[in-house]
Amino acid sequence: MKATEQTWQQIERFLGKVTNKFPSIAEAERMTDIHVRVSDGELLAFDDDDNEITRCVVEQWIDYKEEDFNTSVISQLRQSMEHHRQMIEDMSILKPFSFVLENEEREHIAELMVVDGDTVIIGGDIMSGLDEELNDFLAHLLK
Repeated sequence: MKATEQTWQQIERFLGKVTNKFPSIAEAERMTDIHVRVSDGELLAFDDDDNEITRCVVEQWIDYKEEDFNTSVISQLRQSMEHHRQMIEDMSILKPFSFVLENEEREHIAELMVVDGDTVIIGGDIMSGLDEELNDFLAHLLK
């Protein structure tokens, strides 16, 4: 799915609302991740305690039922986060924090962005391949 200009504007508005809840001028006192969910075209953000931070309707996503939906949403969110990286890095949340895409049952779908001081990771699974590496390490130790 190719994002329309309106979709980019709606995602940008969503990110702006999230960052406004944690202004850079405030002292970072709160520790939380930002949990993002997409449901029937609504883009929602929650904190670790499942308190809603904000919501926004992305009209292009309403009733979109194709297989590539999650892949497209992940790509669009990551691109927008990269574009607004500085604004996100300056949020008054204790670092490290991350933006996590979840399904409606609060199950992890993808890490969208991880912010840890000078390090920012956008995209990809942070721990990809960790299981294999740990298994190889354990096998080596047991020899």
